[in-house]
Order: sequence, then C-alpha cells, then structure tokens
Amino acid sequence: MPSLIYAGRSQPLVRKLSSVGADPENDVVVQGPGVAATHAHVRLEDGRFVLVALDHRAHPVLVNGKAVKKHALEHGDALLLGKTALKFHLWDDRTTIEREAGPAVDELQAYRRLAAFSDHLARRVGVDELLEALLDEVVGLTGADKGFLLIMRDAEPRVCTARNLNKESIAASLDHVSDSIINRVLESREPLIVSDALNDAAFNASISVMQLRLCSVMCVPLLFQGNLLGVIYVGNDNVVNLFEPRSLELLTVFASQAALLLQHAMQVQALRAETAELRQDLDRQKFGEIIGACDVMREVFRRVEKIAVADIGVLILGETGTGKELIAREIHRRSRRKNAPFVAINCSAIPESLMESELFGHRKGAFTGAVENKPGSFQAAHGGTLFLDEIGEMPPNLQVKLLRAIQERVVTAVGETRPTPVDIRVVAATHVNLEEAIKQGRFREDLYYRLNVVSIELPPLRARDEDVVLIARFLLEKFSKEYGRPIQGFTREAIIALRKHAWPGNIRELENRIKKAVVLADDLQLSPRDLDLSDDVLAGRVLPLAEAKEAFQRRYIDEVLALNGGNRTKTARDLGVDPRTIFRHLAITRGELEPDED
Repeated sequence: MPSLIYAGRSQPLVRKLSSVGADPENDVVVQGPGVAATHAHVRLEDGRFVLVALDHRAHPVLVNGKAVKKHALEHGDALLLGKTALKFHLWDDRTTIEREAGPAVDELQAYRRLAAFSDHLARRVGVDELLEALLDEVVGLTGADKGFLLIMRDAEPRVCTARNLNKESIAASLDHVSDSIINRVLESREPLIVSDALNDAAFNASISVMQLRLCSVMCVPLLFQGNLLGVIYVGNDNVVNLFEPRSLELLTVFASQAALLLQHAMQVQALRAETAELRQDLDRQKFGEIIGACDVMREVFRRVEKIAVADIGVLILGETGTGKELIAREIHRRSRRKNAPFVAINCSAIPESLMESELFGHRKGAFTGAVENKPGSFQAAHGGTLFLDEIGEMPPNLQVKLLRAIQERVVTAVGETRPTPVDIRVVAATHVNLEEAIKQGRFREDLYYRLNVVSIELPPLRARDEDVVLIARFLLEKFSKEYGRPIQGFTREAIIALRKHAWPGNIRELENRIKKAVVLADDLQLSPRDLDLSDDVLAGRVLPLAEAKEAFQRRYIDEVLALNGGNRTKTARDLGVDPRTIFRHLAITRGELEPDED
C-alpha cells in the first residue's frame, strides 16, 4: 500500500489526490516543525504518485535534499516538509528481509511491470485492453502459465480476462479456475497461496481442484478503499511449490497498485459513458446551434420557426450575452434566404464617423483614407440577411438614412450620387429599452416600428432553469477538445454553484468561466474554485445576515435593470432610491469601484 512514513507511523495514500499538512482535516496529517496547515498534495497521475508543493517559497518541500515544486515519487524517497522528515513507500517494507545489498531482482521486476501497466493507462486505452495488459504483467511476474482476472458484477465474480504466458487470450470461463480457492479469498479478502493443491488438505477434496488437477495456485483480492473489485488468480498445472511466500507478497503489492489504477480507469470509462449519454440528451435539446430545454426557450424556438419563413423585419431583445446573434443566424438559416450571405455588424463597436461608410459603402476619394471603392454591409448582404446588433446605440443622424434604406430598399454610398438597389432582410437586436429611448428622443419612433414588425425577447440565463447546466456541459466538451484537455465533467458542488450563480454576464460570462477553467484545471472534473464561483453560492452555506442582504440587493437590482432594459433612471425610480445608488452598483459590478468605497 503506498504511504507516507512519519514519526514511525505509516499513513496510507488511498485517494487520487491526498492533502498533506498539519490541519486535522488533511488526508495525511503531519504536525511537525515547519509544516503548514495544508503543505502539499500527492496526486496519482498516469500511474505515478506526484508530490506538489502548494507554496514552495513560503513552505518549501525537499525530496532527497533537493527543493521541488513538483516531483514524481519513487519508493524510498526522503521528504522534508519545512523541518519535518517523511519517507514515501510504494509498498510495505518487511524488516525481516535483508535490503543492505539493494532491492531484490524480483522486486525491481515487479516495479518495472507495474510501470509498464501504468504506461498502458497513460495511453487512455479501453478498460478491456487495460485488463489484458494487467494480466500479462502478472503472469510474467509470477512465472505462472496462465492467469485469470475476475471482476465483481452484481456481487458475483465474473471472468473478464484470461491470458497465458505467451500473452494470448484463452477461454475466459469459471470452469478453468478453482471456485473453492476463489471463494476463500472473496470471503477473507486475504491473499492465498496453494503450493500443491492436489495434496493440500484444505482443497484436495474440492471437485474443481481434482478435475483441473491443479498444482500451484495464487489468488489475491483487488481492493480499493475497502471495496472488493475482484481477484487475480494465477496458476501452473505442471509444477508444484512454484510459488513461495515472497511471490505472494510481490503479487499482493502489485494487486494493491493495480486496483488503484484499475479503479481510475473504470471511473474514466464511466465518465465517458456519462458524457456520451449527456451528448445524446444535448442533441435532443438543441435548436440549430442554440441549446435550451426550459419552457421560455421552447416558446422562443416556436416563435423563430414561424418568423423565419416570413420575410419581415425582426427585433431581438435581451440582455448582453443572451445569444441574440445566434437567434438571428437561426432565423436566417431557416428562411428562404439561407443560401445567401448573413452579414452582422455591431453598431456600438464602430465609430460614428465610420458607421455610414460601414453600412452603405464609399467611393474612392470620398474622404481621407478612402483609397478604393468599398461596398458596405447592405451591399454585402444583398439577397440575404443583415443583422444590426446593438441598434439602440446608432447615432440619430444615421437612423434617418437607415430608415430610408429599409423603406426604399436602396442605398447611396458615401461620395456617390446614384442609389443602388438592395434586396435584404433586416434583423436588429438591442439590450436597450427602445420605447424609453424614443421618449427621451434618442431613437426614432418610425424606425422602431419599421424594425419591430415582430419581436423576440430572450430571457437572461438566470431565468432559464436547468439550461445553465446543459449549456455548461456543451461548452465543456467543446473547449476540452479545442484545448486538448481531458476534462470529463463537473463536481456536484460545481453543478450547484452553476445553478445558484446570478450570471449577470449571461452565456458570454458562462463561456468565459468554463474556457478559463478548462485551461487551468488540475483534475478531471471542474470544481467551483476552477470556475471562480465563490463558496457562498453552494447549497447549505449559511451567510451572515449582512452578506445575505447585500447579495439579495445586488441580484434584485440586476433583475429590475433587466426588466427596464438597462435604463438606470427608471430602475432608480421603480426602486425608490437615488440614481447614484444604481450608478454605484454598476460601477462595483464592472470592478471600477470597491464595495466599501464611497
């Protein structure tokens, strides 16, 4: 059993990631001089135990006298955490075995074979191939002529793999093993060696022993954290007394490591199966490139299907980051214009001085820098769809020209005198409350009604029930492939945090958090810390009353702002507060002001 030896005591490493430090909550508690609360982690990575110093400057870690930040441990390594000495053992040392001359040859051989098996695991092969590799190493290690690996299925042992000395598969059947020997090991959970089965008083009456004419047999349990995964059974039908106690000891050591690695491989396979199932569910809940299963999004999908076939103007409303462009693209994809261009332009991202040229094009020499004729977005979208994002940010003087272009279906490039006919469908989007903007004189009412023949309002992510988890899993799979990271899913705590977070940045914020987590995460599953989601969103956490009030206030202001299309003055009036309160809230949200600043 792999362990850390401290003050004469052996502390086993039974988890994939074990914390080491003075705090009693650690997996390995070491309360010596210079040991931090949590000083280091020991992780199982591709079959090797790796020591990671959490803060090597403030709390140094030495391995064999050398300071390290990360180190793959070998049996017998001497560790120094602060001023406290430990040793790493991959297997239990026996004081009765002389070691002055160095490790025994068979021990080194066992270690090399374990390393070979770990190499198979590192290649992320399937479980069946992994089991064959495991059994090949076991047969080669013990000198047996055949070996069987039995895995517990529904509380019964089942032969999963059977191999011979030539690394060939043989009949995988319980008819070729002794049920009495296997049952003894399953009941006792202790390794067993039978040197001469036909003459062993405990087993010579067994029908299976007599029929198989067994000679030398060894059988060891595969145990992981107290759970019985199965047994390894090896035998030789020709030689008695082939296996000695030392052979059983080595096989037991190998089995303890193999169980750990095998459990890891089976977990990976289970995660992959879960991912495949989730992918199928996701495909059923997709609408083109849009993911959604909640009632409000299903209503959006129904509306898009009806609107897409009618060649009319559409206004898409919703907070920043809710996916307005995706909806616009889906409308285009389902329309009769789907084979023509889809051109998107963000009205808030283009300087006012250049917007007319971007929309309608310009002639060479029309202004400084116009070195050639350039068509605008209207001309580029001819026959297709023009998507005007953040239309509420368009300057009033251009709104007149845009209205004329939409009404008359002609545009005049800057510096040109003759209009050019265009055939386009205009889909616009905004997070601004245009009706309020009309009242304030910032948006033309006639343009509003020309754009808003029909409208689609997208809900914020916080109002979409379980969609946040669906979208998160889709993004996780996408970015894991994109960045070549083997991230398999989310922890239970991360799922809770995803559901509880208010998502003021909506899907854009979710995408950003998952992309960063995939790049930086150390484990196979993302945690709330990986997602930069604070612990106060986790279920069961009781916040101080002042913190709870502040958190509720922030969420409530965000909700009212969303209802008012981002209009801060109206929000302040609805909430009965000074407008400066809303401005201050937005400044804190953007990180421009600390909560305790005036």
